[in-house]
Amino acid sequence: MLSFSEAQLNTWLGTLIFPLARLLGLFSAAPPFNDRSLPLRVRVAAGVMVTLALIANLPPVTAPAPGSGVGLVILAQQVLIGLALGFVLQLSFAALEVAGEVMALQMGLGFAVFYDPSTAGQSPVLGQFIVLLATLVFLAIDGHLMMIALLGESFKWLPINDHPFPAAALHDIVRGAALMFAAGVMLALPMIAALLVVNIALAVLTRAAPQLNLFAVGFPVTLAAGFAMVLLLMNYLAPALVRLFEQGLRAVGQFAQATA
Repeated sequence: MLSFSEAQLNTWLGTLIFPLARLLGLFSAAPPFNDRSLPLRVRVAAGVMVTLALIANLPPVTAPAPGSGVGLVILAQQVLIGLALGFVLQLSFAALEVAGEVMALQMGLGFAVFYDPSTAGQSPVLGQFIVLLATLVFLAIDGHLMMIALLGESFKWLPINDHPFPAAALHDIVRGAALMFAAGVMLALPMIAALLVVNIALAVLTRAAPQLNLFAVGFPVTLAAGFAMVLLLMNYLAPALVRLFEQGLRAVGQFAQATA
């Protein structure tokens, strides 16, 4: 009859539970895994399968028993690390939401919002269109697989132990947030420049013909020019999104190495 000691059971549980906690933390914060339309059971099942695939390549776990006090602290730390890694990538998609909101505001579509179940709030239609397009591009370049590969590498940079999570790493997250939001504004700059020219032209036209109703003419012209710019930007958006995601994935790796 097979018999197992308590130390062996704790080692086996730790080998599975600690990496699973970090992976589930990543799935809770990183797109597209954090989409609320994805059932929780599916995310947990996918996390278990990915963890089982990663276990063979992970360094040996020397942490205490998961049920002990120190083990629970390490478990919470693994969840925090996964959330931080996922949040760094989420900044790339947040930059796209900022770009969509700025573009919609410039076009006059700031009022065209709807309930977004993924964020539980109101989101501009144009912003959601850009985010959905960006998600397709992210999946097309295997960004989700790169993210899981970076998570596997993070166990080498941040091994499972009782060392405290460095507070200095939060500064890198804040700096990355500033860079990503700046990238969102840069993506919206062509739209801002084009509609600025349109608004100046309308102002000159209104000055030359005061009897012209600016509100009756300006809104359709601005809207048409905005959609024309969106159509034109579609040819150049995919390469910009790829560079943005590469920058985001690079930031995830740099963050994991900086916290080591």
